[in-house]
Amino acid sequence: MIELKGLTKVYGRGAAAQTALSGVDLSIRQGEIFGVIGHSGAGKSTLIRCINLLERPTEGEVRVGGIDLTKLGRRELQERRRKIGMIFQHFNLLSSATVYDNIAFPLRLTRTPGKAVETKVNELLSLVGLAEHADKYPAQLSGGQKQRVGIARALASEPDVLLCDEATSALDPQTTDSILALLLDINKRFGLTIVLITHEMHVIQSICDRVAVIHGGGIVEQGEVAKVFLKPQHDVTREFIRSEARDGGPLQAAIAAGGADGSKAAKITFIGSRTYESTLSRTASRTGVHFAILQGTIGTIKEEPYGQLTVRFEGPAEAIGETMAELTRQGLDVEVLN
Repeated sequence: MIELKGLTKVYGRGAAAQTALSGVDLSIRQGEIFGVIGHSGAGKSTLIRCINLLERPTEGEVRVGGIDLTKLGRRELQERRRKIGMIFQHFNLLSSATVYDNIAFPLRLTRTPGKAVETKVNELLSLVGLAEHADKYPAQLSGGQKQRVGIARALASEPDVLLCDEATSALDPQTTDSILALLLDINKRFGLTIVLITHEMHVIQSICDRVAVIHGGGIVEQGEVAKVFLKPQHDVTREFIRSEARDGGPLQAAIAAGGADGSKAAKITFIGSRTYESTLSRTASRTGVHFAILQGTIGTIKEEPYGQLTVRFEGPAEAIGETMAELTRQGLDVEVLN
């Protein structure tokens, strides 16, 4: 659906030139929710704005639906952009227009007949849960309601792609969850391809199928969300994981203390139904190994449960080795930490 090849964006010239993106290659499948995560200044917003050419790349290709947008003339590009919706961090609503008129705005730009506009807007108001707020103005709405108007407006032209530029970062956690649930519902209902950029790992884990980690204008890691965040390969990704988990000094000290007495610290990852099974305790019971839980978490990645336990195994070295090997054979991921 979306192919970025050698995408480069440089602002300014000569000594003042600043490279925001450098040779980015990215492939986004039709119908998936693809997340891009990175710290401030990493190039996230530039990347997403290059997809609809709100920022024109200095070099590279931007293919959407097989068409390289960088090769299109002005009129052709405007036509293609109608199939790429976008929602923004700060909503970008028309303050002097009602909720109804904000949603109707892109339809009226294309001279859609009045009856068709009315039908479409009412459908979208119902979809985003704002049917009773049609005559209100943005100043009368909460942040979450404003973002729902932004989503409805982006869907008015029936796009194939929806770009979300930090769409939840200005919202409180509860409202963020409701907006993410709405985006997930829209993805399922319409098969819409969604590209979502954020600096929050929770957002990625909640609804994304795959993720790319961006740092210094380049993609440093990408893949399925479970694989990237449960087995991070790059230091930047690990930093996101640590900041979310808030691994403290006591945990690191407990891990470091192991080994001298023959104990082994390990991180065990469970995915899917295994998360709620007693696999660890049953296996340790059979092998005669004792274990202490140093840290644990259970959550979901999109709608699939996962769990991670950091444990210290105690017992004969052979029995500990047998325990970890048996857990691996049963499909769990076991990472020795000391």
